[in-house]
Amino acid sequence: MTIAQKRPVSPRFDNSFISRLQKQFPNVVPPAIAIAIFLVLWQLFALTPGATLPGPVQVITDTWILILYPFYDKGGTDKGLFWQIWASLQRVAISYSLAAVVGIGLGILIGVNKTMSKALDPIFQLLRTVPPLAWVPISLAALRQNEPAALFVIFITAIWPILINTAVGVTQIPQDYNNVAKVLQLSRKDYFINILIPAALPYIFTGLRIAIGLAWLAIIAAEIVMSGIVGIGFFIWDAYQNNNVSEVILALVYIGVVGLILDKLMAWLQNLILPAEQK
Repeated sequence: MTIAQKRPVSPRFDNSFISRLQKQFPNVVPPAIAIAIFLVLWQLFALTPGATLPGPVQVITDTWILILYPFYDKGGTDKGLFWQIWASLQRVAISYSLAAVVGIGLGILIGVNKTMSKALDPIFQLLRTVPPLAWVPISLAALRQNEPAALFVIFITAIWPILINTAVGVTQIPQDYNNVAKVLQLSRKDYFINILIPAALPYIFTGLRIAIGLAWLAIIAAEIVMSGIVGIGFFIWDAYQNNNVSEVILALVYIGVVGLILDKLMAWLQNLILPAEQK
């Protein structure tokens, strides 16, 4: 009598899955342990007599509805956290894109023109040190409306790292590249496309990556001050005014997560676009 034997399962899938886990283990476990320790310490601190801030358990309990239903919309500013964050991200996308176009353009112009660089550098250095909140009353006084004022605050905050890093990148182009361009008698268009932009691209991306974080920071600050607009910043201020500290903490967590995602997205774009030798 012949006995059917089971074929051994190919270990390729298991081995590949295990190897992936082993590769990710050093990157995942330390942050997970650090977060767990932080949550435990936070919870212990919240249990001490006289503690004024809720612990993570109470935050989740108090904001369970907001966590489960982020897409609700009752009209006006009474919206779920998804719509609050989405409104803020839309403002950031508009102003950040404009800041990128203007900042890169001005940065290149200043980088190739030493006279203009000397003339405008003091003004740029003066304006870039002004914090985002200081621009809010000026923008409200000039524009008279919350929405365009918020967009201006993001733009004026995000443009400086892009402009300055682009200008530095242009000035740091190796002299050998410029000599080759002269020998080949490249036109301004060819020099711009084939030499200037590729050489300055790492600096441009550094500015863009810094600017996205500043833009996200600026919109939160602007929305806290500007009342009556949908956005995560106004959500925080409204929750604080109503003494909903747990909602404030939840919003802060969401802000941090979105900021991290934006930074990682810019890093991914940088790795995708930059040549390997410039990374």
